[in-house]
Amino acid sequence: MADVVGMPQAEPTPGSVLRSYDSLIADCVHCGFCLPACPTYVSWGEEMDSPRGRIDLMKGVSEGSIPLDGVVAGHIDACLGCMACVTACPSGVRYDLLIEATRERVETSVQRSPEDRAFREFVFALFPYPHRLRAMVPALRAAAKLGVNRVVAGPLGKLLPHRIRQLAAMMPPVTLREAFSSLPTFTRARGQKRARVAMVAGCVQRVFFPGVNAATIRVLAAEGCDVVIPPGQGCCGALSLHSGRTEEAKRFARALIARFEREPVSAILINAAGCGSTLKEYGELLHDDPAWSARAATFAAKVRDINEYLATLEPRAPRRSMPMRVAYHDACHLAHAQRVRAQPRELLRTIPGVELVEIPAGDQCCGSAGTYNLFEPASAHQIGARKVDNVRSVKPDLVASANPGCTLQMQSIARESGVELRCAHPIELLDAAISGTPLP
Repeated sequence: MADVVGMPQAEPTPGSVLRSYDSLIADCVHCGFCLPACPTYVSWGEEMDSPRGRIDLMKGVSEGSIPLDGVVAGHIDACLGCMACVTACPSGVRYDLLIEATRERVETSVQRSPEDRAFREFVFALFPYPHRLRAMVPALRAAAKLGVNRVVAGPLGKLLPHRIRQLAAMMPPVTLREAFSSLPTFTRARGQKRARVAMVAGCVQRVFFPGVNAATIRVLAAEGCDVVIPPGQGCCGALSLHSGRTEEAKRFARALIARFEREPVSAILINAAGCGSTLKEYGELLHDDPAWSARAATFAAKVRDINEYLATLEPRAPRRSMPMRVAYHDACHLAHAQRVRAQPRELLRTIPGVELVEIPAGDQCCGSAGTYNLFEPASAHQIGARKVDNVRSVKPDLVASANPGCTLQMQSIARESGVELRCAHPIELLDAAISGTPLP
């Protein structure tokens, strides 16, 4: 295993020391604090499906005492990569770096079944490419009108492979106009200009949740920011990186950096939690590339989640009252990977009338985890059902979720019980309070 970049558990910083895979493994003292934080251990109580158990497997494989076979790969695949263990660990173990490096080894060393390989190639040939996702929308609209979704969700759907049923269940309703809408390359600040920022448009967010990007632009402009959206931008590489497809992630990262470094901006903003954590890791991802390491570190130093950034600005735009009970969902890659917890709550509290309520066991993952709910649908459903039960227990009028995958996962599981779970990104709530734009 090649060297990996090891850093303290606190805020990531450029120029961190290079540490080996084995030294990162050695940081784990097997204290067990990670066990109750790990969703798969909570589900099954299986040591090898806990963070410290998986680290034991990594150690055995690295030392040659355990073969890297399908059994080991199954335990690694079963990890959500939610990073709750990183938050819980008192020793500062960088499990995030370990699981990514181990997944890269699994992808290059373990022979998967033809069916598994084909499905994975399909997912990675589709989701990181917005234009391909858009090309699917007419077929999705036609399928919805023909009632195909109801058939898939009914008894006949059980004849289909579990992964295909999960993929169908996850697809959100979207209009052709929304899916094919384009974003302005430049939006001028309203009133006195406070900053010039750039925005990453995302892939799933851009096609299936275009209202989130539109709301982000409106709120930033209302708060005095010029907003630049570099044209031609593609995927950030998050799905690839979190699935062990490291070289693919690096290609996406280089292309995105090249698009953004042409723009003189003070911050690069993202409104999807999973993408944000990867963008902030670009310095680590490209540390061994002489042509790109400095450029990647410069890019990563400017990245901020939209909630994180807006919390640094004194609110200027007036907010209208929105009396409602809002449950805020901590997306894992925002709370655990980026350590952004207080800022979204602070922003929601600037809206008059909003009653913010906490979800029981709110730190636990919803089961989405990027592509996890597609590759491990049974486990994802079990974890997601716990989350939805906890959400419904506080009887919210709306769930505020800062990641598109989380929103899709919770809504699809709620629909199985005949419940429509109303969700919106925190930025959409702010936009509704500032501009009066209706909530989704």
